[in-house]
Amino acid sequence: AKLKSASMSWQGYVDQQLVASGHVSKGAIIGLDGSQWAISPGFNLDPSEAAAIAAAARNPSSVLGGGVNIMGVKYMVLRADDTAIYVRKGSDGACIVKTNQCVLIGLYGENIQAGNCNTVVEKLGDYLRENNY
Repeated sequence: AKLKSASMSWQGYVDQQLVASGHVSKGAIIGLDGSQWAISPGFNLDPSEAAAIAAAARNPSSVLGGGVNIMGVKYMVLRADDTAIYVRKGSDGACIVKTNQCVLIGLYGENIQAGNCNTVVEKLGDYLRENNY
């Protein structure tokens, strides 16, 4: 999927760039403070979880060897660095990507390969960073 102009709404990025790719089952964009900017239907991200994910994105080493909670499920952290955190539980997982102003969250499930989900979320993250988001 080609990335559209920066005038697209945050919800548009979630719906058209993440979920419509077919490689992200649910997506969200949150602020670095954990505030919810956009979220796909059925992604019931608790405000405390969003705040914790934003904190983890700002300080990735804080979650190494630990976990991240998403919709009441604790995911094991596989890798965490300054741009992305990769988490997994069984066949489900997520890619969490930090940009200058926000955090992208892409979930995947049984029928989606982790690598494909990661690529889609990372590509949107790169695009937003290039456009000073």
